[in-house]
Amino acid sequence: MSIAAVVIGRNEGARLVACLEALQCQVGEIIYVDSGSTDGSVVAAKQAGAMVVPLDLSQGFTAARARNAGMKALSEGVEFVQFLDGDCVLRAGWIETAAAFLRDTPKAAVACGRRRERFPDASVYNHLIDAEWDTPVGQAKACGGDALMRLSAVQAVGGYRDTLIAGEEPELCVRLRLGGWQVWRLDAEMTWHDADITRFGQWWQRAVRAGHAFAEGAALHGRPPERHWVGETRRALIWGAALPLVILVGALFASPWALLILVYPLQLFRLARRGGLHWAAFTMLGKLPEALGVLRYYAKRLTGRKSAIIEYK
Repeated sequence: MSIAAVVIGRNEGARLVACLEALQCQVGEIIYVDSGSTDGSVVAAKQAGAMVVPLDLSQGFTAARARNAGMKALSEGVEFVQFLDGDCVLRAGWIETAAAFLRDTPKAAVACGRRRERFPDASVYNHLIDAEWDTPVGQAKACGGDALMRLSAVQAVGGYRDTLIAGEEPELCVRLRLGGWQVWRLDAEMTWHDADITRFGQWWQRAVRAGHAFAEGAALHGRPPERHWVGETRRALIWGAALPLVILVGALFASPWALLILVYPLQLFRLARRGGLHWAAFTMLGKLPEALGVLRYYAKRLTGRKSAIIEYK
């Protein structure tokens, strides 16, 4: 059985070239799904020996659609597929480690490892994202965009959910686990990632997208026993919408409710003890755009409109 890679991207430039070069000696087949690039990515992918699948953008782009299109283009006999974003570079030795684990663990559908930011000191946002990738080793509930997956398991649950504009991997993992499969995070280096977030506006939009993903994930799988992203959605609404509104109204009417503003420094202190001041401050501030993302999802759902992808690069 062979191991293949499905890479998705748009206008990744030199990052895509590095991504494909690192894959050439590690997998037997590379599928690159392009989402309307105008920077020569298609030519670069072909030169790197990848099979290029142009995504039909008339239906609206989602990463989930792109990954599904990549899976459909795979050759017969593929056992494991490494999903990868075009701004990531696979680390040497990862494929061997992850494939051996999946073969030794028949119930495992997903193996992911440590994703690291290539330039964590380029901005405070890159530094925060690097810490975000550092999740506990062992059996997990979800993976991110980079992971080696058992193709038969992913196909058995219907692949990715095409309509999701974000949070498609955790949603897939919910369905895999409900189907009796396992998701594992290994103590191994998996990928370098280049977030390239240098402006506050980019970070804000990324948090809006996260809020949208929380709300939609909770709407899909929020019932027990999963309670998928219910807590994240609730925290975004409480800290990013309800409390600020109560404080604002209280301040306008000289009400004691305005004193609720004191809960923010207390929360900042509590979080700082766990992860440091920078992490605590951005975690709290991030609840504002997350709440906007949640409310945007609810508004779209009430009006019956489709959600468009929220870009931050």
